[in-house]
Amino acid sequence: MHPIEHLRWAARAGGGDVSLLVREAAGALSGLADDPAALVTACRSLVDRHPFAGPVWWLAARCLMSADPVAEAWQAADALGRDRTACTLVDDVPAEAGVVVLGWPEVAGTGLRRRPDTTLLTVDAGDDWSPGRARLARCGLHLVEVPQAGLGAAVAHADLLVLEAEAMGAAGFVAASGSRAAAAVAAEAGVAVWVVAGVGRVLPDRLWVALSDRMTGSDEPWLRPVELVPFRGTDFVVRATGRSAPAEATAVADCPVAPELLRPLDAPGSYR
Repeated sequence: MHPIEHLRWAARAGGGDVSLLVREAAGALSGLADDPAALVTACRSLVDRHPFAGPVWWLAARCLMSADPVAEAWQAADALGRDRTACTLVDDVPAEAGVVVLGWPEVAGTGLRRRPDTTLLTVDAGDDWSPGRARLARCGLHLVEVPQAGLGAAVAHADLLVLEAEAMGAAGFVAASGSRAAAAVAAEAGVAVWVVAGVGRVLPDRLWVALSDRMTGSDEPWLRPVELVPFRGTDFVVRATGRSAPAEATAVADCPVAPELLRPLDAPGSYR
């Protein structure tokens, strides 16, 4: 498959699986390493297709700023595959806790399914994770599915709210729609709030602003599956290295700034 065709396919693939998307995109981008102009266009197009996925920005920035984009692409994919954030979470969640999540987040869900002693309240976030229900049942999890209307009550009666960051910057993070309301209820009810941020989620300030600008430019933000959430009320950010305060977790970005990504691609001839 031609690299551009591969990238087009990768940009439309992945669904909710960011790890799969990054692996496929890494393979496609590595095929463009000998054509710097095509690599820049491809990275910008990929970010335009997935503008709120931190690992996509992270992969693109690493490839664009590297002297060896091929090696960089595969190192990024490998780093995502070896991410131990889920292990940190599973070790830190209190015993027999009632934990609320929105939908079934990729990284947090990987950790929480290893904790059958907890009660997991999964609030409907509009995502389709029905294929995973049978696997979760086989893990022996006590799983309670909560409709969107029950979000406030579920959070208020829980011990812990776990939100997953799709991307993160000094001012806040991107998470599933409903996360901001859930965090506000948790703060009022005295429920702890942890934000899970896997590999590739913490962006440098300039990339974070570029991502945020894309999100705030919509006339109908309530239709998006994700939203911007401030850190107000967040107790800890959980990363592979452990739990820390938001300011500490965002002090060092996961990737460099790639100036080519600071504005959307708006030129004829895009592969999209």
